[in-house]
Amino acid sequence: MPKQFQIIPYNFNSNLEYMLLQQHREYLSWPVVYFLQNKKDAYVGESTDVVTRMKTHLKVEKKQDFKSVSLILSDLFNKSATLDVESNLIRYIAADRQFHLRNGNLGISDHKFYQQKEVYWELFRDIWSELRSLGIARHSLEYLDNSDLFKYSPYKSLSRDQTSGLKLILNCLLDDQAKISLIHGGAGTGKSILAIFLFKLLKTDLKDFNRADFDESDEELFKLVEVVRQKYGDLEMGLVIPMRSFRKTISKVFRNINGLSSKMVIGPAEVAKRKYDLLIVDEGHRLRRWKNLAAYYGTFRKVSKQLGFDELTCSELDWIELQSDRAIIFYDEFQSIKPSDIDAQRFIDLQLKSSTRIERLRSQFRVRGGAPYMDLIYGVFADNTIVPSKPFESIHYDFKLFDDLDEMVEAIKRKNEQDGLCRMVAGFAWEWISKHDRTRKDIVIGESQLQWNSVEVDWVNSPNAINEVGCIHTTQGYDLNYTGLIIGPELDYDFNTKSFVVYKNRYMDKNGKLTITDPTILKNYILNIYRTILFRGIQGTYVYVCNDNLRTYLSQFIKPHQTQDYEPNQDMLIKGVPSENSVPYYDLAVAAGSFSELQQSETLQYVEVEERYQDPQRYFACKVVGESMNKIIPNGSICLFERYQGGSRNGLICLVESSSFEDRDFGANYTIKEYSSKKTITEEGWQHQEIILLPKSSDDSYSPIVLKDEETVDLQVIGVFRQVL
Repeated sequence: MPKQFQIIPYNFNSNLEYMLLQQHREYLSWPVVYFLQNKKDAYVGESTDVVTRMKTHLKVEKKQDFKSVSLILSDLFNKSATLDVESNLIRYIAADRQFHLRNGNLGISDHKFYQQKEVYWELFRDIWSELRSLGIARHSLEYLDNSDLFKYSPYKSLSRDQTSGLKLILNCLLDDQAKISLIHGGAGTGKSILAIFLFKLLKTDLKDFNRADFDESDEELFKLVEVVRQKYGDLEMGLVIPMRSFRKTISKVFRNINGLSSKMVIGPAEVAKRKYDLLIVDEGHRLRRWKNLAAYYGTFRKVSKQLGFDELTCSELDWIELQSDRAIIFYDEFQSIKPSDIDAQRFIDLQLKSSTRIERLRSQFRVRGGAPYMDLIYGVFADNTIVPSKPFESIHYDFKLFDDLDEMVEAIKRKNEQDGLCRMVAGFAWEWISKHDRTRKDIVIGESQLQWNSVEVDWVNSPNAINEVGCIHTTQGYDLNYTGLIIGPELDYDFNTKSFVVYKNRYMDKNGKLTITDPTILKNYILNIYRTILFRGIQGTYVYVCNDNLRTYLSQFIKPHQTQDYEPNQDMLIKGVPSENSVPYYDLAVAAGSFSELQQSETLQYVEVEERYQDPQRYFACKVVGESMNKIIPNGSICLFERYQGGSRNGLICLVESSSFEDRDFGANYTIKEYSSKKTITEEGWQHQEIILLPKSSDDSYSPIVLKDEETVDLQVIGVFRQVL
């Protein structure tokens, strides 16, 4: 497929206008995306009058240190396309960290696109791949999607509901009666994102915002920001994050955002150092009181005394109130997990004050199961639940109950190879004996032997995390693609009373149960822990349950995982005639000729698939033979592929065809590998193409297949791997 765009670099100087007039007259009144850069900084923009826009930038003093501009040109561009490419470039360049991004605008919210956004996304994937080959971008889009800098970036486009949430908070600041605004929001409602966006809005120079890029909804937001800034001026602000691990993560995000600083992200004890105009508290339910503080008690006592409080009766919430003129506190009572957390009654009392404004966030942004999944989890983990007629099932969310722990661990590892950022998490029902001796195992269930996390801070992103098990303390606040949850032996279910049972002696978090005498309080904490973990996985959650009664109870709500049979020669899988729920099956291992010839064969076979994949024009199946991809696809598996329709392939598992494979004694025209490509340009101006097909195998003897220049010409991507049937 011919390239549908050009990326052309120019020196950013007074000669630029002449060069554009001479070489690109056809694009002078055409939508264009551009990228200004020097060695460290960059600025992304778009325009339908590129000459005038460049002349304007050249006159701006703080942009005169840019050395070059790269124009992204395409006959396919219209205003919608350039707005979408610009918005995507801003958010991915910010996360890529190759450059410090100077953009002030936050991207486009709810723009009315001329065509479906998917069309622009495929174009953007190709543009990004080209930027990587030119050295402007470093990481793949798939890598960046899993990065904290991308997930918590204020350069990401806002949805309609997120924009409404920001307006709600800004209106709280304009309410003269509201010293404290308590924002209720469940897990996944975007509390952390809104807090970061608010900082960016209030700390960015308004001159940096491109008002022409704001639609009507954003224009209202912009005006609210102006009013708040006029009322308060340059606010002294702090983002308070109680959990140390998550605080470190968000500090890294702030460090890489123009206008923000990592020093703005603080722990509760740091509020004693100065007075603030505005404190924003993320995860307010994790603010602490004096109970069960262990090593932190000395600091708690010192700060309480410094601020004039009795440590036995005060809390970190009192510190927040004293040290700020105004405070915005995000709160979810269902995520309070231990006695050191402020008692819920303290927040009830806070809501009764006339100086407190109460608002609620309702939309779900994290879990793809949406509101039905959220409602299910809240309902399931409550006593006397009404049992539904069938287990939860959604085409958008992968929710399964496993009977074999080892099988679940392997499933999570396969998902991690495919999607990244998939982790095992468990209830705190086992001692952390490996903390001081990494040769020992902590979690022993039958033949399964696992270890707790080896690090406490930012464990989710640590190198060996996929081989370890985290807990609530190392995952709260983080997003995962998939969560593999072990519900430990401390929690059970009584069918006679239709209620949960907690065995205190099996719960190993000493600071989580010390001083608790009421078993109902401990049960609520433990149920909150499991609810919170069940809301961590964006794409899916797998569950293993230790106790039989609880497993039986949950099997009414969660679809059981069924061990797949990969033997391809069973009548139940491969059939000679099509049906309503089948797609074509191709035996590529014995195929001769090209894939198009194979498609026209009179001996086509078929395999039955789930309803969502029952489109024979879009999907097909084939058998994968060999061990070169066994980390993702076991030998002999029948796999589902989506027919390749164009766009970037980098980072995807692809079925490819090339005559070059026969020259290398592979014995077939086809292979399945992770696709990677790059282009290099020599000093003489020659362009070289290189395609690398990467194995994903536990056997180190498998090497990448490297195709260069002429060898790449006849290579075709036939399909993109979707799932093992």
